[in-house]
Amino acid sequence: MALTVTVLGCGTSMGVPMIGCRCAVCTSRDPRNHRTRPAVHLRTETTALLIDAPPELRLQLIRSQLDTHLDAVLITHTHADHIMGLDDVRGFTLRTNRPIPVYAEASALDDLKRVYRYVFFPYPPGVSTPQIEFREITGVFTIGDITVEPLRVFHGEMPILAFRVGNFAYVTDVSYIPPDTWERLQGLELLILDALRYQPHPTHYNLEQAIEVAQKLGAKRTLFTHMTHDFDYETVNAQLPDGIELAYDGLVARVGTD
Repeated sequence: MALTVTVLGCGTSMGVPMIGCRCAVCTSRDPRNHRTRPAVHLRTETTALLIDAPPELRLQLIRSQLDTHLDAVLITHTHADHIMGLDDVRGFTLRTNRPIPVYAEASALDDLKRVYRYVFFPYPPGVSTPQIEFREITGVFTIGDITVEPLRVFHGEMPILAFRVGNFAYVTDVSYIPPDTWERLQGLELLILDALRYQPHPTHYNLEQAIEVAQKLGAKRTLFTHMTHDFDYETVNAQLPDGIELAYDGLVARVGTD
């Protein structure tokens, strides 16, 4: 079974261009320097999933022509740049009249139920809200023909989730990977990994750390995500070791999952 991975967004929480900034990256005409907030779309011939739902989700899905079918949303954690586009699943549920499952850990579900409390209000006929069905992640689970393995990582002191699907793993917003998860990140064909900026950061890998982790994990291909305006795509990408690249919005990769 082949898995298609589309990078919907690879920017940090403030996006690139950043409001009020006139640096060379923020004013660049290279579309690979325009980074919306982070998310990926996974699909097989029959199943389509989102990992996270950033504020630009509607625009991301339309741009990548992935706005016709969605089976579930997986949430890594509930910071604003990862959940504030969840209302946009309404475009799918209006057509199907079926709820979309949203998978998250118990603590994250508590946050989502508070932020999206309005979804469950009784509304008169003709008022549209997204139909969402919250499901707690407690272990490996399957959606359609995709089996998802949740993995523990740390975003500073905050425990969040990474996800492995076959030979692919998505590890965003990370500053520490525990040994058990490190073992489960071996043998990957594609790894998408957090690499925030040049300078150290208390809750994210910086570029130097991300390169070191990527080389130790040894995936065939590693793409860096959650990036600030520090990184000019052309310049930084040319300096990276073999097998490691910067992601860009709209990048599509295909991997085997067997």
